[in-house]
Amino acid sequence: MISDGLLAPASQNMPCLPLQESLKQTSLYDFHRHHGGKMVAFAGWSLPVQYTHSHLESHLHTRQHCSLFDVSHMLQTKVFGRDRIKFIESLVVGDIAELKPNQGTLSLFTNERGGIMDDLIVTSTSDQHLYVVSNAGCRDKDFALMKNKVKEMKAAGCDVDLEVSDNALLALQGPAMARVLQAGVSDSLAKLPFMTSAVMSVFGVPGCRVTRCGYTGEDGVEISVPASRAVELAELLLKDSTVWLAGLAARDSLRLEAGLCLYGNDIDESTTPVEASLIWTLGKRRRAAMDFPGASIILAQIKEKPKRKRVGLTSSGPPIRQHMPILSPEGKAIGEVTSGCPSPCLQKNIAMGYVESDYSKLSTALTVEVRKKSCPALVTKMPFVATNYYTVK
Repeated sequence: MISDGLLAPASQNMPCLPLQESLKQTSLYDFHRHHGGKMVAFAGWSLPVQYTHSHLESHLHTRQHCSLFDVSHMLQTKVFGRDRIKFIESLVVGDIAELKPNQGTLSLFTNERGGIMDDLIVTSTSDQHLYVVSNAGCRDKDFALMKNKVKEMKAAGCDVDLEVSDNALLALQGPAMARVLQAGVSDSLAKLPFMTSAVMSVFGVPGCRVTRCGYTGEDGVEISVPASRAVELAELLLKDSTVWLAGLAARDSLRLEAGLCLYGNDIDESTTPVEASLIWTLGKRRRAAMDFPGASIILAQIKEKPKRKRVGLTSSGPPIRQHMPILSPEGKAIGEVTSGCPSPCLQKNIAMGYVESDYSKLSTALTVEVRKKSCPALVTKMPFVATNYYTVK
């Protein structure tokens, strides 16, 4: 945890540390330093926590205009072969076979105990491969999981291959994104709805995969760009004065306002999709077939209801932080906060955590223990701030 004031309050949710030696660097490392990025260690990488603007200014600018994030630390993989769908569905809970060409979905790697090993986005491309983006903090674990499954399936005569992409990944997020990006692409972005993807030239940089998604709750894209041209593309995007650079601090508070989970905090191998309120990621066909890891445990929880559930919380007073105990009105410990920060948009405290299911109903009055004092909190629907994903009606 940063103790010198570099990290804004929201980023206390993230396992950030002061800079250390032997950290991995993205292809934009020097670019970040040149633009005033305050670099910290995150998931083994040196990444900017913020730039010259304050965390609050950066957060609000993203909501009102547009910000550019470097998310190149994420693991990008491609799955090839006739049995690629069979391969990925042996590891995740989603119905990947039903995806249309260039459509993607959020899914989960699960273990045999029903625990969440990671969350990831899987896109079924029109180029006869799957494009998978998963978390940097689980990079080694995820790659080992996929590599071992490829080896197992090949030994059984299946046709599947795995390739790690060395592309950079830039996230352009905010309501001005479409106007900014449209100036640099020939295809109409109006035809690219949320969770779809296309390969195109972006401001003259060819071979970019543009996926309409993000981690802020705003309309946005993630652009997979050849690493050798990532700085060039970033500079071209910054030519529009609407675009600001943003770092980990704003990214964390934005995703929390949007009610999105941070792996390692809000979900991990000890939590199931049912406990995490992520039942919607389970494909209907997959539920019926019970053919994903941990299916029997997960489906039994759906039927019997889990003992605990992830909920949103709002409060006033001192900020709510990770690991703070959640108490019933009678003072009984019923759970724990997993992420929390003051909301720049709502100007009150927001958090998420796990509570005993009997206390998970919306508008239930609870308390959170903050520095040995009980602070009132209310179970609140997520997202805390309405999302603005672009959908075609």
